[in-house]
Amino acid sequence: MAVSRRDGGVGQDVLRRVGEASALILISLADGPKHGYALIQDIKELAGVELGPGTLYGALDRLERLGLIDPLPTEDRRHPYRITAPGAAALRVHLDSLERVSAAGRLRLRLGGI
Repeated sequence: MAVSRRDGGVGQDVLRRVGEASALILISLADGPKHGYALIQDIKELAGVELGPGTLYGALDRLERLGLIDPLPTEDRRHPYRITAPGAAALRVHLDSLERVSAAGRLRLRLGGI
């Protein structure tokens, strides 16, 4: 979860600690609830990453324990999940961090003449 700092800014990037799969799951859930197979398909289409069931369900368990996602009622043996408000906040912090690092890396490449 994002932690508020004394200066009013947003704190640590929790998703950096829990891994790429967790970030991809939150990105997928940002446009609406999905069950496991739908998450696997969306992430494969979005990022070209195919999550195995162990990786997916391990990440879903961690995200749920952190309060970043909530399970929804089961539909025809499918277990959908949705992103929570803290999950959306954590995703924003993570994406902002990635953008800063990406911009710095691109600048350094230009300055280095590469």
